[in-house]
Amino acid sequence: MPVRQAESPPPAPLPACPRVAVCVVTYQRPSQLAGLLRSLGMLMFPKSSRPDVEVIVVDNDPAGSARAVCETVGREIGWPVRYVREMRPGIAPARNQAVLAAGSHADFIAFIDDDEAAEPLWLDELLSVQAAHGADVVGGPVLPRFAPEAPAWVTGSGLFERRRRPTGAPIMHTGAGNVLVRARLFRELRRMFDERLALTGGEDTHFFLDAALRGHKLVWADQAVAYEFVPATRATARWILGRAYRVGTTWSFCERDLNPSAWTLSLRLAKGVGRIAHGLLLLPTSLLSGRSALLRAVGRICMGAGNVAGAVGVRYEEYRRAHVG
Repeated sequence: MPVRQAESPPPAPLPACPRVAVCVVTYQRPSQLAGLLRSLGMLMFPKSSRPDVEVIVVDNDPAGSARAVCETVGREIGWPVRYVREMRPGIAPARNQAVLAAGSHADFIAFIDDDEAAEPLWLDELLSVQAAHGADVVGGPVLPRFAPEAPAWVTGSGLFERRRRPTGAPIMHTGAGNVLVRARLFRELRRMFDERLALTGGEDTHFFLDAALRGHKLVWADQAVAYEFVPATRATARWILGRAYRVGTTWSFCERDLNPSAWTLSLRLAKGVGRIAHGLLLLPTSLLSGRSALLRAVGRICMGAGNVAGAVGVRYEEYRRAHVG
């Protein structure tokens, strides 16, 4: 898809002490949320000026299961923690509520997920890379931490490993599990996270891909590390293959929605068919190479199938029951 030039004026210089809203969307994960909040309390800033941080927790649970954690742990960590409710189910409405809660006073909005933990230099790296490159969006790696009972054939499959790049490298998209966004970008794009994707996920892919296509600057910060806890319930072939299929459908939706041309549709269908064919070719050797190799081969088939299904309009609502993940 062609990259369009941004129409917005050059960004104004930021204050020496930037105001950062660290936003967390949560749904029925009080113990993991507590661990994340405590990791935010350990943040250090040797490279950049210590920012003015507010942590905003958006609870997507109608029962309000995160309130007590925010009140209790919030008193421990040294940053103010604001608790916000979002009654509409889905990741996109909850993320949008976080953006609204941050308001116009924030220079940056950082997103991190409730099942993650931040390295002490996480936010410092995001801010320093943003300043060095004048970026509108800075994405960072999310590394898996598996439950002790996770089987070796899953942990060794590499399917939880996401692509990493050199710091400062330009990117076309990133995820909202580890990202710093210039707050004014939401106003410049005149949109937030697409709520059509509330129960399918992929609202972050859609938003950041749109920003890149409009000419906004997205870069990578490879040392801005967050860790994702992978429970045993996700360290299964069924969950992994379902996620691969969902990611495939999401990519097709985003591409078709942002550039609804026959060429885009044809290209995505061809890529999907190519992934299916590649996975099928890998199957014979993977049967001899072990369960990890077999999982990788079938994962390619599932993602390719998702590409094809998404290209013809199929949607996979992974979060219909859990709402937020």
